Amino acid sequence: MVWYKQEDWKQLRRILPDSYLLPKKYKDWLARAEEKERQVRDSGSVVIKVFIDPITFPAWCRKKGREMDAESRTMMAIEVATTRQFGERV
Repeated sequence: MVWYKQEDWKQLRRILPDSYLLPKKYKDWLARAEEKERQVRDSGSVVIKVFIDPITFPAWCRKKGREMDAESRTMMAIEVATTRQFGERV
């Protein structure tokens, strides 16, 4: 799952071109994310939190030639989670 740290929230909201998709307040995002996490775990799936931060995410996007949008955040989370699961290097 794409995850954010409270200390990165304001900066990410400033740099993400689609920040309008995110709640303005971190606590509102966190409440939604924790509910989704609970649902995923209750379904029997494993949750791997992948933290999106204002330094590594833009660098990852530049390296991959991607926009800094929701799709890219999801793609980065999948890549990192897969790497953690199978021990490969990103």
